[in-house]
Amino acid sequence: MAFSRPMLNLMDRLVDIMPDPSLDCFLFANSGAEAVENAVKLAKMATGRPNVIVMDGSFHGRTYAASSLTNSKSIYRKGARPEMGGISVAPFPYCFHCDNSCSDKGCCMKSAQHISEIFKKQVAADEVAAIMLEPVLGEGGYVVPPAEYVQSLREICDKHGILLILDEVQSGFGRTGKWFAHEHFDVRADIMIMAKGIASGFPLSAIAANRSLMKAQPVGTVGGTYAGNAVACAAASATIDVIQEEGLLQNSLDRGEQLREGLKELESLSTTIDIRGLGSMNAVEFKDVPTGTVSKITSRCASNGVLLLTTSAYETIRFIPPLNTTKEEIDTCVKVFVDAAKDLFSE
Repeated sequence: MAFSRPMLNLMDRLVDIMPDPSLDCFLFANSGAEAVENAVKLAKMATGRPNVIVMDGSFHGRTYAASSLTNSKSIYRKGARPEMGGISVAPFPYCFHCDNSCSDKGCCMKSAQHISEIFKKQVAADEVAAIMLEPVLGEGGYVVPPAEYVQSLREICDKHGILLILDEVQSGFGRTGKWFAHEHFDVRADIMIMAKGIASGFPLSAIAANRSLMKAQPVGTVGGTYAGNAVACAAASATIDVIQEEGLLQNSLDRGEQLREGLKELESLSTTIDIRGLGSMNAVEFKDVPTGTVSKITSRCASNGVLLLTTSAYETIRFIPPLNTTKEEIDTCVKVFVDAAKDLFSE
């Protein structure tokens, strides 16, 4: 295995933006799913334990092992069962679908008490290698958990010698207004997964962990022919430069706040909606509407020059604008979207 100068340069750049100094060693791959599988493999090799706990609504990729870890939509595992074993699924705090009226006293799942139930009913804590989650659910609906929930997972992991894997594939590199979404929650990852925005479209992913963990993998057990290719690594370093020089972390925060404020105009609709997000990772969910409602809205928006994606098993639309999106572009997006939604609901 050889190291290119662009790869070495990128390692130096990544060290500078890591949310915790313990993340000082990197393994490069080509895609998010490949990084996810390497993260799980590292956790199992480092702990000697066979099981992983993931979240309901999670998305970690479409390859066999990654889709086995995914619980956002059934389509990702259709025709590929039985899935990989050694996986338990925990509930994720999705307040819009919670039956408890606990808004005044905080989320009823903020203490992650359900993890203890998994230890009692499904798998012993000393057989769990890792708890893995997206700091903000991606394909599961852009759901933002309470900070206390993520912090309680960290405490559980520390208590039982379990590694905390944070999948920042969709939420990383400025998407939420910080380099990585879990910085909003003041927690530390044992293993962090990166892809998508890392190289502005070039095929690159990575996992970050402490060197002591990485050393648990014997030489030759991980790697890949094109992993960390020089062109993609150069693109990643340039991406970091642009985010820093153009102030795109702050722009992500500002444009996200502007978007959520503008979308409040939809609160006058005849149906219940949830406007949620962090930075420029936002969603609108419609409750008690016919299946396909959001697809009709996105189709109308596309006809007027605004491209949006649906997400989640529910009627949800996500907003993921480029980090350099302008105030004027957000204004245009909000107007087109609000008009499309109001027109549909007035029919």
